[in-house]
Amino acid sequence: MKSLIVSLRSARAAVTALLVTLASLAALGAVATPARADTLICDQYGTAVVQGRYVVQNNRWGTADAQCVNVSGDGFTLQRADGSVPTNGAPKSYPSVFNGCHYTTCSPGTVLPARLGSISSAPTGFTYGYVGNAVYNASYDIWLDPEPKTDGVNRTEIMIWFNRVGPIQPIGSRSGTASVAGRTWEVWTGNNGGNDVISFVAPSAITTWNFDVMDFVDQTVARGMAQNSWYLTSVQAGFEPWQNGAGLSLSSFSSVVNTDGGTENPGEPEEPGTPAACRVTYTANSWSNGFTADVKVDNTGTAPVDGWKLGFTLPSGQTVTQAWNASLSSSSGAVTATNVAFNTRIAAGGSQSFGFQGTHSGGFTEPERFTLNGAACTVA
Repeated sequence: MKSLIVSLRSARAAVTALLVTLASLAALGAVATPARADTLICDQYGTAVVQGRYVVQNNRWGTADAQCVNVSGDGFTLQRADGSVPTNGAPKSYPSVFNGCHYTTCSPGTVLPARLGSISSAPTGFTYGYVGNAVYNASYDIWLDPEPKTDGVNRTEIMIWFNRVGPIQPIGSRSGTASVAGRTWEVWTGNNGGNDVISFVAPSAITTWNFDVMDFVDQTVARGMAQNSWYLTSVQAGFEPWQNGAGLSLSSFSSVVNTDGGTENPGEPEEPGTPAACRVTYTANSWSNGFTADVKVDNTGTAPVDGWKLGFTLPSGQTVTQAWNASLSSSSGAVTATNVAFNTRIAAGGSQSFGFQGTHSGGFTEPERFTLNGAACTVA
């Protein structure tokens, strides 16, 4: 009995010492606090908010088989994706995250729908995670409509395929290639029976990228599949699986829509915008890994512009190292050039100029779209 009591006392002392050690470690920050619980969505059209501003949707619309999306961190993972559908038809689903309004659900604090002519830039970014043993695409959807819709099907869908695995193809037929946002894409056009679709397909997988949504919108407008008086209603990033797909992930997503009037009321359509009263001449000189650019902004309207901001997106791989006669909001990606103290006014029929120097990697290309105080400019 005495031996048993000694053993019990020794065990109790050991436990006490362990608890003291754990408490000390916790005080020093060495013991991690429990992680925030993930959200598992298995309902057919179930949703959850991520980052406090975007909506993740399960969106299992093309199959009766089970599908579950695990929402965690800044994105989601397709945890379960049972069954398969024929690869010559529609996919099983579109698990995705979006900014904007989709079938009556709007993301918190969104400015969408917003009229295209009022959008100065719409920078976005993502990081995808891919798997084998599945047939799917990794796609980014941009929805456009003549009205500021917050429900139902839009008139035109822009799809960007960042990865294509298996014997699948976009809606319609291939109509050529296009250079958009510093990359070359296959272009497909068609109609799915409910809306027009234009698809931009990457020739090889892209796992992470930052770009301006408006570069693809401008291409769509130029091809006659939308107009600047239309509305951008939502942008969405996710996957379209045909077979399996468990493990596909979107670990990061960001989307910002900059408009000339700030937050627009999605319930009150605005009058269509008037033609832009500006013209931009972009003169670049590039060499092996560097370049300079001189930018001239002409006011082609009948009234002076007092205080100007020129929005544009630098192609991928370009970084500004210095600028003159303007203040730049960033050194890469979506950029806004703002007047300095001595050149705030652009008289009617007059112009102002600024320039910058930078570095580039890969082939050199020039920005395709410019906006002056939110209005699209013609490019000389």
